[in-house]
Amino acid sequence: MIKHVRPLPEGATPWPTEDPFLFCVHHNDAYPEGTPDFGPKASLQGRQIGQDFAGIDGWRMYHGRRVPGFPSHPHRGFETVTVVRRGLLDHADSLGAAARYGNGDVQWLTAGRGIQHAEMFPLLKSEEPNPLELFQIWVNLPQRSKMTEPHFAMLWDDSLPTLQAADDAGRKTDVRVIAGQMGDLVPPPPPPGSWAADPDNHVAIWTFKMAPGARYVIPAGAEGASRNVYYYKGGSLEVAGRQVDQGHLIGLESTQDAPLINGDQPSELLLLQGRPIREPVARYGPFVMNTRAEIRQAYQDYSRTRFGGWPWDRDDPVHGAEQRRFARYPDGREETPSG
Repeated sequence: MIKHVRPLPEGATPWPTEDPFLFCVHHNDAYPEGTPDFGPKASLQGRQIGQDFAGIDGWRMYHGRRVPGFPSHPHRGFETVTVVRRGLLDHADSLGAAARYGNGDVQWLTAGRGIQHAEMFPLLKSEEPNPLELFQIWVNLPQRSKMTEPHFAMLWDDSLPTLQAADDAGRKTDVRVIAGQMGDLVPPPPPPGSWAADPDNHVAIWTFKMAPGARYVIPAGAEGASRNVYYYKGGSLEVAGRQVDQGHLIGLESTQDAPLINGDQPSELLLLQGRPIREPVARYGPFVMNTRAEIRQAYQDYSRTRFGGWPWDRDDPVHGAEQRRFARYPDGREETPSG
């Protein structure tokens, strides 16, 4: 039932993943109050600005110089799924799409043949801290879809189904379904070119919150899928009869139920599941293809076309001081979620 248990790296270091996933990182930053230009109201002395991943004082600028985050950069050949647990993130891309989202929202971006985007973390509150927590997950594309059209999609918090389960003692487990049907819970569809768009690929992204002492059974899935649970917050947890401490990756057999018994602290977990693509992976920096020659071609194409250019007046766009969540799509359509 349990294939392996491995320690997770600390900080903002990527976690190990299995095909069809390429990358998963947990950003959890205790940002301070913000300045009028949405940067941290704190000294940046001692930080490696432009490459700040050390976590001094519990937060990072990442590649940002004024505002924390990731200024414009290209991708080709895969997808990014950004799950914002708390705080707000500003998106901008070379398609002309823009968004401010967070507090449960998810963005799903198919890079396909090529896109530039920026992911900035504006510190909008000037009189109180601006904590931010998110997962960024990279999902591979098969060779036939590497050069598909780029696609930008928002999965708003209120569109994502949540299962609220209680054990015989009334102790609760909440399951958020981001991708992959769970029983009667069906999330919004992923982008059309995604590996996750075909239900036969059994891609699932689920998050779990367990109350102290809660019992829950992760239901069995399809044969042939990779299935990994990341236990990133809590104390200890019994998984299929084996005691596991917080900060571990648990690889599971996809065809078997996985009973969980939580310890005496609230616990949080992330599940990634999917049928492997089983193709060669060539990756370098922001590009993931099947061969080294395709990587070289990606760099040549980006140097020549900039994947459509950059329609913004700065490489780290921030969408104003208002905390309103919104999305503006490449066709000009605008969307504002409820709540």
